[in-house]
Amino acid sequence: MELGSAENFTEMGTLGVEEEFFVVDERGVPTAGTDELVYETDPPDILEDRLDHELFKCVIETQTPKTTLSNVDDDVRAVREALVEHAGSNGFGIAAAGLHPGAKWRELKHAEKERYRAQLERIQYPQHRNTTAGLHVHVGVDDADAAVWVANEVRWYLPVMLALSANSPYWDGYDTGLQSARAKIFEGLPNTGMPTDFDSYKEFSEFERMMVENGSINDRGELWYDVRPHSSHGTVEVRTPDGQADPERVLAFVEYTHALITDLVERYEDGETGYRHRRELLDENKWRAMRYGHEASFIRRDRDGEISLAEVVGRECDRLGVTGIGDIFDGESGAECQRRIRDEDGFEAVCESLLL
Repeated sequence: MELGSAENFTEMGTLGVEEEFFVVDERGVPTAGTDELVYETDPPDILEDRLDHELFKCVIETQTPKTTLSNVDDDVRAVREALVEHAGSNGFGIAAAGLHPGAKWRELKHAEKERYRAQLERIQYPQHRNTTAGLHVHVGVDDADAAVWVANEVRWYLPVMLALSANSPYWDGYDTGLQSARAKIFEGLPNTGMPTDFDSYKEFSEFERMMVENGSINDRGELWYDVRPHSSHGTVEVRTPDGQADPERVLAFVEYTHALITDLVERYEDGETGYRHRRELLDENKWRAMRYGHEASFIRRDRDGEISLAEVVGRECDRLGVTGIGDIFDGESGAECQRRIRDEDGFEAVCESLLL
């Protein structure tokens, strides 16, 4: 039974970045390629043991080495460059978005890995259509109870990240009217979306164990919430943003997530009680993010009125000394960009715009 431990929370501020990408053919359309890239060929050294497939044979995941804020830029770029080189040498391209507009879930092949076959059998239709790709950021926290408190409190900020990252207007070739359809598609799975809050690491650990022992999940990694204390890595893992083709956008979310979690740890150590929001309020804010993207406004943390994404971004940049999310907000969103390119130049141009 794969469970973590409070003893794994030993390092503060370390970083790890996981990205999910689409393997595409010469037309830029998702195609089965993970067998060749993961199992049948040798990847570049930096991808050794840091390359895996996901549910569909067209989705591939990379992980950076455990790194630091000063080195993460180089590590993210090196991993991406290695993946593009590895894919190209085997006749594939690599694209990134929350959902690929050319991914037709009924036509795509599923991985043969036993873990995914078990998920398909257990979950059925919601997992069969799950052609999503996201960005996951791990930040090390050196105390297990602090990690749980931080995961509770960071939840209010997750819709902000989703709104900024919104990069999946099309699903199965259809314009959904959403800015992040990925978030809604992924919520069709069990154990996803906004988690509730937990009183302590002990309570969270007991929940993990209960879910595994009662057959709800096969291992702790199948708790796919938007944020979770990662009890094996000793991190708080933020899993909210859509996949991004531009590494600058990825690094902006890494910068912000690191600053936000570091700040929250300090607040925990100072004895703050936190907001402990109800999940229903957070679900409302998340819906606004996935529907409206850069135009979203949110119910305030103190529940007194609304605050626009523009106001939140300005406040967070000033408060935490970050700049990347401000640059993202000032520019065109990924969803807006995809729609504009499709209107101006057609479907093939959208696919081309998503290539690394």
